[in-house]
Amino acid sequence: MSTLHADVVRRLTDWEPQDHAQQSVKHAILAFLAARPDACERACAPGHITASAVVLDATSEHVLLTLHPRVGRWVQLGGHCEPEDDTLVAAALREATEESGIRGLTIDPRPVHIEAHPITCSLGVPTRHLDVRFVVRAPVGAKPVRSAESVDLQWWPVDELPSEVDSIPDLVRRALAMR
Repeated sequence: MSTLHADVVRRLTDWEPQDHAQQSVKHAILAFLAARPDACERACAPGHITASAVVLDATSEHVLLTLHPRVGRWVQLGGHCEPEDDTLVAAALREATEESGIRGLTIDPRPVHIEAHPITCSLGVPTRHLDVRFVVRAPVGAKPVRSAESVDLQWWPVDELPSEVDSIPDLVRRALAMR
C-alpha cells in the first residue's frame, strides 16, 4: 500500500461529513480503498481517487472554473493523483497550481465534499472518479493562466455561476460555509 493510499484512508476516516449523503459516499470510497491497494493509481480501471480544488479568490466572491475539454462543462480544478504525490492535499494543490497557473495558493486540508462519478478519462475506457475536493484560496490579485488541460479558465461570481455545472453550486456553497 502506498503512502498516498494510507493518507487518503486516514484523511477520509478522520473526516466527519455534515450530511448523510456525504457519509454514505465516504463509506463507499473507504470500502473501495480497502479492497483496492491500487485505488490511487489512474491505471485502476474500476475507479480511482482524484483530487479536486474549489479555488476561491481572496475575497471569496469568485470561484475559478475550467471548461474541461473531455467533459464539455465548467468544473472545479483537479485531476488524477501522480506517483510523486505523497498526500491527497498535495495532489489537490498541485492540480490547482498546474491548472490555474497561480502561485501562492493555500489549501484547507479538510475535505469539503466527495463524489463518485462515471467518466471516460485518460484510460480511454469507462471508469469512476472517486473525487475528494478541498477549498483552495488564491492570493490577492491572482490572475489565472489557462493551461493546455483546459478549453477556458475564468473567475465566476459565486452567485452567478454558469449553467449546466452539475454539483458546482453545492460545492461552492459548502466551500463558503468553511470560512
